[in-house]
Amino acid sequence: MRTQVAIIGAGPAGLLLGHILQRAGIGFVILEQKSREYVLSRIRAGVLEQGSVDILGELGLDSDLAARGLTHHGIYLQYEGRRHHIDFVDLIGRTVTVYGQQALVAHLLAEHDRLGSDVRFDVEGVAPHDVDSTTPSVLTGEGERIECDFVVGADGYHGVCRAAIPGVTALERGYPYAWLGILADVPPSTDDLIYALHPDGFAMHSMRSLEVSRLYLQVDPSESIDEWSDERIWEQLQRRLGVDGWTLQEGTITEKSITPMRSFVASTLQHGRLFLAGDAGHIVPPTGAKGLNSAIADVALLGRSISARYRGDDSPLTHYSASALSRQWKVQQFSQWMTEMLHVHREITDESARAFRYRSQVGQLEYTTGSRHAQAALAEQYAGLPF
Repeated sequence: MRTQVAIIGAGPAGLLLGHILQRAGIGFVILEQKSREYVLSRIRAGVLEQGSVDILGELGLDSDLAARGLTHHGIYLQYEGRRHHIDFVDLIGRTVTVYGQQALVAHLLAEHDRLGSDVRFDVEGVAPHDVDSTTPSVLTGEGERIECDFVVGADGYHGVCRAAIPGVTALERGYPYAWLGILADVPPSTDDLIYALHPDGFAMHSMRSLEVSRLYLQVDPSESIDEWSDERIWEQLQRRLGVDGWTLQEGTITEKSITPMRSFVASTLQHGRLFLAGDAGHIVPPTGAKGLNSAIADVALLGRSISARYRGDDSPLTHYSASALSRQWKVQQFSQWMTEMLHVHREITDESARAFRYRSQVGQLEYTTGSRHAQAALAEQYAGLPF
């Protein structure tokens, strides 16, 4: 088989890149190791930056988003029993939209089905070959060779594509805390997302729709979800999110899991004719809502760069890695800042040192909520840097 671009991975990055290429008249195939059902069932991120919403609109892929997405004008920062609103519209004239990654993947895949795109699931043993030549290819476990001009690795942290880059290294950082996340069948108790620092640990109130709430608790990475009964989860959410005059509504928990947190950035996102996008090249902690948006930013840039290459301009594609990583490191620092400011540092065993760290976090939050300039900097980064 012969195509122009072989995309490995049918997550949001791979599926969206396919739509970008299709619009440019560039041929592609998408190969996914997991089943269609598995891909559609993965529960992931749920906040889209303004730029991500704009990209989907430009591609005509926002009909479901427009119908089901929830536009938010800011976030709340909470500490010491006080809640402060950061108004993005007032500060920078931009918004964010709550829209689950699950819903985005389902819509992108449905549109590929409508267009008759070549998207394949349950493809075992996929591997890129000869990517440092002018005739790269992808081999499957069944022995099929797909010849192409370019290979795109959108196959996640554990995928095969990053490992196919000679000498690639990774800068990584782990965090001494994890998120216990739940989905609950109860209308949200807030109009905008709440990020709360509490002596017992971080908590967050998000949502998936007007009927479903998404909430998080900081826990130790070594804890098991079996240790957390529904009653214990709601008790801690009430404790950490509670403020005078406000009620957290409880409902049936339909899904719960514990996710460790880490940061990771590959030293390069390209080698020869192989290019990485999304989690294959970088991962951020979820506090700043940047993972899905970083993947969208990657493929928006990569799609434009590949299109330019077919028009005779090699420069954007040559500089793809440098451009994407420049944006990614800004995203990393913001995510790290939000994470460290809002999570209790239980790993500090000295009581005085731990108390000092907590009070300094309160100081950070007081400065941020008390300074319009600091609020604008937060809003600019949360609502999204330029693509």
